[in-house]
Amino acid sequence: MNNPRRFEADIGRQLRVLRLKLNLNQQQLAERAGIALNVVKNLEGGKGSTLGSLVQVLRVLNRVEWLGTLAPAVSISPVQMLRTKAPRRRASRTKSKAVPGSDR
Repeated sequence: MNNPRRFEADIGRQLRVLRLKLNLNQQQLAERAGIALNVVKNLEGGKGSTLGSLVQVLRVLNRVEWLGTLAPAVSISPVQMLRTKAPRRRASRTKSKAVPGSDR
């Protein structure tokens, strides 16, 4: 699945199968998603579209959960990462020796 074109084509085929399972034609899907017919055709044809259009189509097809697989929730919080991180070590200052006859 290293080829982006192939990946887009696979997603397009899956969208088409889902649309047909819901007994929708491309025009009906476009209308329900609030997008142009050409956008649906491009998505199903693996030619891409905007992320917003894909989200709208997934909503109509009842597959919004697909988006969760693209960007899974972070399992560890940034605060927790800071707590488990080793404390930063700093070099200590060297104390300067007092020079005889100075005010210090």
